[in-house]
Amino acid sequence: MTTLENSQPPVQWRYCGNQTKRWRTRAGVSREELAAEAGYAYDTVKMMEQGRRRPTPRLLQVADEMCDAQGMLVAALGYLQPEKFASYSQEYMSYEAEAVALSFYQPHYVPGLLQTEEYIRAVLATLLPPLDGETFEERVSARLERQALLDHEKRSFSFVIEEAVLRRRFGGEKTYERQLRRLLDVAERRNVTLQMLPSDRGLHPGLRGPIVILETPEHDHLAYAESQAGGVLYADAERVNIAMRRRDMITGEALCPQDSVRFITRLLEER
Repeated sequence: MTTLENSQPPVQWRYCGNQTKRWRTRAGVSREELAAEAGYAYDTVKMMEQGRRRPTPRLLQVADEMCDAQGMLVAALGYLQPEKFASYSQEYMSYEAEAVALSFYQPHYVPGLLQTEEYIRAVLATLLPPLDGETFEERVSARLERQALLDHEKRSFSFVIEEAVLRRRFGGEKTYERQLRRLLDVAERRNVTLQMLPSDRGLHPGLRGPIVILETPEHDHLAYAESQAGGVLYADAERVNIAMRRRDMITGEALCPQDSVRFITRLLEER
């Protein structure tokens, strides 16, 4: 286990899409005909057949009838439940659930473990291509469930968040206010350290993207990084060491927890 870069869509999507195309071709049904009958755009059906979008129950049911698949296509529905997390982050999530210590640096968003439901919905609504409705709701629920990790008092969590993130009124005024109050509530936990990194600190190693450092129950360390292309989970000692050094430099530039709380409180008062 070293990297999870540029992950492909889930194999279930690709297999089911491929089978839909095979049955359609065998039955002499064109993609245009299937799209029209199912009520989808041609390109939407194309992406589902290519496995780039999750085939929907509607598509499978219509394709099964049009292609006389006798239930072979709709039988796939049980294997196409929405994924709780993006496919590239699946391995990271399994390690996060067991980690005894986690350290986050985030220059773009409030870290997922600290997000309110309104903030989560606002973030997920920005994804391209958009999530289908069922997957969207599953991702919201999964992120909220994941936050139960903070209740494990024997696990420690540290967060460094860029000032720009805290000033960004993401999702509107009410969402912004509730998110700041959520941060103040979490900062009171004994197992959580929350720090703000002022914008006037200038250039620093974190500007290349978010960093997460995990400590496993065996006291090994892993590093995780995300970009628009996907996620990477590192176990290689040299790469993990570099990520930890960057994390330490970023933490050293940030305000202390008490000053960070005061800063967030001022933001609320300035609204």
